[in-house]
Amino acid sequence: MSGSIAGKVAIIGAGITKFGELFEQSYNDLVVEAAFEAYEDAGVSGDDVEAAWLGTYLPLGWGFDGTGGPSLAEALNLYPKPVSRVANYCTTGMEAVRMAAMAVASGMHDVVLAVGAEKMREVPPRGSLVAQHVEKLHPMYSKGRTAPGSFAVLARRYFEEFGADKEDLAEVAVKNHYHGSLNNRAHFRKEITKEQVLKAPPVTEPLGLYDCCPTTDGAAAVVLCRADLAESRFDKKDYVLIDGMGLSCATGYITTAFNPKFSFIGFEATQEAARQAYEQAGVTNPREEIDVAEVHDCFTITEILNYEDLGFVEKGEGPGFVKSGASRLGGELPVNTSGGLKSCGHPIGATGARVVADLTNQLLGRCGERQVKGAKRALGHTLGGPGAVSSVFVLSRN
Repeated sequence: MSGSIAGKVAIIGAGITKFGELFEQSYNDLVVEAAFEAYEDAGVSGDDVEAAWLGTYLPLGWGFDGTGGPSLAEALNLYPKPVSRVANYCTTGMEAVRMAAMAVASGMHDVVLAVGAEKMREVPPRGSLVAQHVEKLHPMYSKGRTAPGSFAVLARRYFEEFGADKEDLAEVAVKNHYHGSLNNRAHFRKEITKEQVLKAPPVTEPLGLYDCCPTTDGAAAVVLCRADLAESRFDKKDYVLIDGMGLSCATGYITTAFNPKFSFIGFEATQEAARQAYEQAGVTNPREEIDVAEVHDCFTITEILNYEDLGFVEKGEGPGFVKSGASRLGGELPVNTSGGLKSCGHPIGATGARVVADLTNQLLGRCGERQVKGAKRALGHTLGGPGAVSSVFVLSRN
């Protein structure tokens, strides 16, 4: 790898809206709320921001806002500064942060803003992601594919390879709903039992209702600056540093299942993105060196695969990891203390930015009941385009 971002970029402000069915708030309302919370946290104003990136995945799928940089410039009056919109499936929000961080690390800008936002509840369920696959994808490849269907195949293959079962998936759902019950910004704030998970209506076998994340509205934002300015210019004593960032596109969106390298028991994109981030951050044993993690649990099986792809455990050991309580608050390596996508919710463009903002709050000790004591280093992960692309961040408290 030719370079590293370690030590060059600081996160000095974070903002997260409530996630959920936010019919009373517009897209712009959410963007403004998240951005101004991040401004206040950072001690900056829009005048300090030199450039901004907006992450919105599919604005024309369920609305008309977020189609380009002007959507953010208009909402925040950032004229005539450079503002771009990025989209990279479910890594979109994290991609906005990555672009912003690279602009700072390159020396082009001193202070920048990254915002992720999505309004997914403006259409009925059958008019959202399902409709996109049926109406707009290739007429032959993956025709009629759905996200639950894609990940259900992985669950079946994993069960066959390692002898896991639905009870192992239920462990993830129960844990993440418990964490979500402690998060006042989560979409779902209610604990569930393993019995409820196992008796829930099926979606695509072996995945049931509680194995699947919801479609959600929400936004998140972070303010970044040159690391040497965090204290000298903004008088920040506590802030978060980006130690490493990785991104990998390992296969095509509609051809994932046809890739001969795809094992159906893990994601090359996650493995490669983690390798990049770990190399920059100097991480050699993530299970011991990471204190808290937010990983992409779009479905319960995905979190189990992530444990393994991110190097927390070996292949086949994911179910034992969650069953042992290691990934629960108070455990060896708490995972998805926000509730994850499963309970906090998954507004696609916002998720990656929310992950970075939430981990910033964890590292600064601001998460209340769900705070991981003594957390000094964190990992953020997103996975998109049914496993085609992944992003991994390693963050640390200054």
